[in-house]
Amino acid sequence: MVEIISAGLAPGLSLMIYFYLKDESETEPISLVLKTFILGAILVFPIMFVQYVLTEEHIWTSPFGQAFLSAAMLEEFFKWFILFFTIYKHIEFDEHYDGIVYGAAVSLGFATMENIFYLFANGLDIALGRAMLPVSSNGLFGVIMGYYLGKGKFSNDREYKWIFYSLLIPIILHGVYDYILITLVNWLFFIILFMTFLWWLSLQKIKTAKKLLSENSF
Repeated sequence: MVEIISAGLAPGLSLMIYFYLKDESETEPISLVLKTFILGAILVFPIMFVQYVLTEEHIWTSPFGQAFLSAAMLEEFFKWFILFFTIYKHIEFDEHYDGIVYGAAVSLGFATMENIFYLFANGLDIALGRAMLPVSSNGLFGVIMGYYLGKGKFSNDREYKWIFYSLLIPIILHGVYDYILITLVNWLFFIILFMTFLWWLSLQKIKTAKKLLSENSF
């Protein structure tokens, strides 16, 4: 049990520390980051229940429905809801990069709890694969969500456009990720390409957020 919990926690916490330490300005309160991480973990329970009901009732059973609606839309909406209604107006959300920290926190909290459940059900043999794919992809979806929330909060105009993007773009990326896994027999090659693109995109968003921070500090 200890080995499974440790293997389930390790990738999510490692990525969380990585994104947290990327904040080279005023780091966020660890208590608030941890709270956001825990809220993301708690989200697993209502989402799993809703997904179970959808499966039992044969709703959204097509590959597109499973990938983009039952998985991507449902999961990313709940994460976005937590961020928007608990973090977006928070006094500690005072820099563009902060959105990335909290976006990663809620997504990695969700991915970590989900990962622990999967390892209990399927054993440690899948731990490395889950760390490389579901855990890291969830974290990167959160980075992109947080980037656009930060863009909305600190842009002089079009706030609601960026807020809309903060939900829409992670749903699209998450849907494409799941659609590859669901529909392609030889999915490994394509998922590696997609994950490479996702890391590149996320690191570009991190770079842009940090650049905006340095510009605004002058």
